[in-house]
Amino acid sequence: MARALVVAPGMQTTVQDLDGRQGLWDVGVPPSGAVDELTFALLNAAVGNPSQVAGLECVVAGPVLQLDEDRLVCVGGAATRATINGYHLRPGTVARLTAGSLLDVGPLDGPGMRGYVAIEGGLDVPRVLGSRSTFILGEFGGLDGRALLAGDSLPLGRRENLVPPATITLPALTTEWTLRVIPGPHGAPEHLTPSGVESFFSTVWTIDHRSDRTGIRLVGPIPQWSRTDGGEAGLHPSNVHDSAYPVGGIMLSGDTPVIVGKDGPSLGGFVVPAVVIEADRWQLGQLRPGDTVHLHPVTPEEATEAIHTRRTWLSDLRQDQHPQPPTTPTPTRPLALHHHPLHPGQPGGSSAYTIRLAGERHLLVEAGSLELDLTVRVWIHLLAEALRAEALDGVTEIVEGVRSVLIAVDSGRLAPKELAERLGVLAEGLADPETVVLPAREVSLPIAFDHPLAHEAMRRYAASVRPDAPWCPDNVEFIRRVNDLDERDEVFDIVAEATYLVVGLGDVYLGAPVAVPIDPRHRLVTTKYNPARTWTPQNAVGIGGIYLCIYGMEGPGGYQLVGRTVPVWRLSERDEQPWLLRQFDKIRFTPVSTEELARQRADIKAGRADLEVQPATFSIADVRAIEQEAPMDIVSLRAKRRAAFDAERARWGA
Repeated sequence: MARALVVAPGMQTTVQDLDGRQGLWDVGVPPSGAVDELTFALLNAAVGNPSQVAGLECVVAGPVLQLDEDRLVCVGGAATRATINGYHLRPGTVARLTAGSLLDVGPLDGPGMRGYVAIEGGLDVPRVLGSRSTFILGEFGGLDGRALLAGDSLPLGRRENLVPPATITLPALTTEWTLRVIPGPHGAPEHLTPSGVESFFSTVWTIDHRSDRTGIRLVGPIPQWSRTDGGEAGLHPSNVHDSAYPVGGIMLSGDTPVIVGKDGPSLGGFVVPAVVIEADRWQLGQLRPGDTVHLHPVTPEEATEAIHTRRTWLSDLRQDQHPQPPTTPTPTRPLALHHHPLHPGQPGGSSAYTIRLAGERHLLVEAGSLELDLTVRVWIHLLAEALRAEALDGVTEIVEGVRSVLIAVDSGRLAPKELAERLGVLAEGLADPETVVLPAREVSLPIAFDHPLAHEAMRRYAASVRPDAPWCPDNVEFIRRVNDLDERDEVFDIVAEATYLVVGLGDVYLGAPVAVPIDPRHRLVTTKYNPARTWTPQNAVGIGGIYLCIYGMEGPGGYQLVGRTVPVWRLSERDEQPWLLRQFDKIRFTPVSTEELARQRADIKAGRADLEVQPATFSIADVRAIEQEAPMDIVSLRAKRRAAFDAERARWGA
């Protein structure tokens, strides 16, 4: 088999394909794939590859490559200084790289952030979860789940099923960008003031240096909030009950806008006031720290026309018609497609819902009120299951949140409005969530409270992000204070005593659960970091709002950390599901030492042991029984914690 030798790796050079992994967003597996999808597709067309063939993506500096047989190659994106044996290779120009010659992609000095390399036949690395794309944080895909190193040898694909090479025109790169966006699904007046929405779209934002494949951070004015906090979702007004994000969604992480990238999280607890349209998403791959960007609101019709023009252009390239590239040519409120208010006599209060667009290819169904109601969570699950059973052509992802479900749709096969109408029909036929009994499991997990790596994450945050944050230097002390507990260890006692119900998967990646205590007396209230941490240890356990999360892998995060547990994700060569937890699992924690946790972690990671599980069920009747058992205790505890919560917020204001 022909191979490519990596003589020098450049900076974070990875194998990527076009679309990445599809259909796993609901368990926190991001698509990955080329961030600048347009340039990647054009380069593949230039060398005659099918669109899904894998190539290389690099940042800062590109690799030096040598092939052991002649192949066509083409570079693009920010790779403007590439050479073959010292001779300049212009971006978008196809060249024959003869065996033994050196392709040096060179420095990527800008404009633009990422360079791309397409090789005739592509790169034939193994598919993992359906894609050859590298997900570095998850340590899978590409070549051993990592960036390339000097001396690596990459297998080249066979030169079969190729198409005639096309003459291409690459998109122009700049330092001043305009991203077209569709407003919503969140906005005024529920979350932002009307003037705050106008400011959001009129601001010229600056790209922050902490941007990467997980997300693009924007620097600019603090959002103008229409509320003082997120209630049970958290102290900050940006906090919402965990809801799924689309790629290109602009979440407000505290007061910082972050555009969700192709390695970004699928589920989280932040407001999303706008979504980048699909036709402009390629620009996310070329936004460089210090560049500026303006968010320009457009209609769904404009967004649909833009992506249709893009697809037609790329299709014409394949037919050797050499068309010219499309040019880049208003509402500011979220666009609701369906609103179903609550009427007297309807069961549980959970049949009040709204369906809004989240970009032009996602719908977000939100149900119930802003306060947690597990009846609503069950209703959301019933709706998602009914939609899965329909198996509608054009529905590509269904991701459940706490009081919402995000649905991805291929608008070429199913119009969002048609899907909204069908969802309305399905909602009318759902069972009463008060009467449903769901299959579940009881899962026992070890936990090492005050784990050294949890404290290392706190230390790094205080040293490099926000030393004056109220949760510094000790997250557990902050939780104690904001819940008016007498002793720090009471936080650990409550976590160990509680039974946590899994109400979402993929909150911070890879099957990571977001869970809530079934007994309201165990619901500690806190807030998420603002701004978020840049590093969290794998399987750290944290609390944000009233929710608990187990981090599936290393990465950014915002929950207040209390300890660490065993892996909840295990990707092996065995034919088994890699995520180890399920919706509506009931989690109980058993305190162990740091040393004992290390032993159990090693056993589960190696496949020598599994999680301790027992079959169980969950129903709203379980919740009602607890509420009836100690109604006054629940009311008094909520009032006490709310008073401490308000006092902490007042200290923030001071």
